[in-house]
Amino acid sequence: MRLSYNTVFKRFFCPPKTLLIAFFTSITGAAFSQVGAPADSLKADSIRIKKGQQTRQADNFNKQYDVGDLYRNIFHPGKAPDTLKKRSGITVIPNVASNPTIGSQIGIKAVAGMKLGADPSTLLSVAATSASITTKGIIYFYINHNAFTNANKWNFQGSLVAAKTVSPDFGLGIGRGNYESEANHVLSDPERKGHVLHSYYFNLREKVYKQVYKNFFLGAGLSFDVRRSIKDNADTSGKLTPFKVYNDRFGFPQDHYSSNGFLFNAEYTTRDNQNRAYKGIYADAGIRINQTWIGSTKNAVQVTTDFRKYFSLSSTHPEHVIAVWNWGSYLLSGAIPYMELPGTARDGSFKSGRGYVGQYFRGTKFNDTEVEYRFPILNNKFLSGVVFGSLQTANDDQGTKLFQVWQPGGGGGLRVLFNKATRTNLCLDYAWGKYGSRGFFLNLNEAF
Repeated sequence: MRLSYNTVFKRFFCPPKTLLIAFFTSITGAAFSQVGAPADSLKADSIRIKKGQQTRQADNFNKQYDVGDLYRNIFHPGKAPDTLKKRSGITVIPNVASNPTIGSQIGIKAVAGMKLGADPSTLLSVAATSASITTKGIIYFYINHNAFTNANKWNFQGSLVAAKTVSPDFGLGIGRGNYESEANHVLSDPERKGHVLHSYYFNLREKVYKQVYKNFFLGAGLSFDVRRSIKDNADTSGKLTPFKVYNDRFGFPQDHYSSNGFLFNAEYTTRDNQNRAYKGIYADAGIRINQTWIGSTKNAVQVTTDFRKYFSLSSTHPEHVIAVWNWGSYLLSGAIPYMELPGTARDGSFKSGRGYVGQYFRGTKFNDTEVEYRFPILNNKFLSGVVFGSLQTANDDQGTKLFQVWQPGGGGGLRVLFNKATRTNLCLDYAWGKYGSRGFFLNLNEAF
């Protein structure tokens, strides 16, 4: 079964207008924060506010207007505006999202937050759980946590995922064809015809970080990624597919695999906010070592890098921001299962390369660079806008090297202020890529 991008998009995706209406009408003023799929991000907002700054911050909040204010004005017009007092307990909200990779999603999410120490510098610890279903037949359940001990001496990040997935497959590489053999041509898939892979996915990940210097953390952990009952719909007649060719070449089973490894990371961050930074740097470098003796199908050594820089263009309106992001993953030795290869939207938050479905481009080595300009539209900050562009590059182990071929993407979007205390935005983006690729992306919090 061979599907073009547009065929896949039209078959499984429709604009979620009714979901948006349900989303807005079900949000309560008690919503405090939103935690998405686990990402390697250590530093949350510091809740240390000097007395001299608190008044100015409160005045700034009073000038801003978010979804909680909208709900209050519609349903409780006499209620006083929100204050800086932090809410506690558990928040339950709809889990609505949409992008070309998953289709339109509906579900429920519970989020909890609390401080786990008496020291005033202790960062907020958060946990979340969610269950959802999408128009592409994806069923997804996860639990994750990001907990800081007293004075941030230790940080624990972990997740548990169980899912039924439907994954598009557009071959290996960056879209450059190889015609030396039929198998090479199928694997590179230069026509971008695409296939669909079905599987059951299970992930268990846990990392422990120690703050060794101000803003600098060292961490280590384990990750177990398991796929079972993998089915390639296009392989029913024995025809070659990229997935089948790759597995034959690198010695992986066609219907299952495990990718289990040790994680070691170093991270430095000065971001003023992890949801929507105005200034600062975030940098992370990690190494993953997959080992057969802990159940991995193959041994492998893989390095990942993540660098983000934020430039505020105005002291009076700091929301005018130019943001730069570079994410890369590089196989040093061994072999990685086909569906675990780095590629489009394979970063920690699954948001890179907007304009293409997840893993539209993939390789054993992959790099993505993105730039955004973020700007307010209304004076009360309820609506903001963004324009963005990206460049992706990958190797294909068939002659094309990393940084040899680049694929562009870009677009623009609207931001709705969901929670002014945490700078959480509802993000609606429309993006374009090559080969007729395009799509609508709906998320909470910025792509980076």
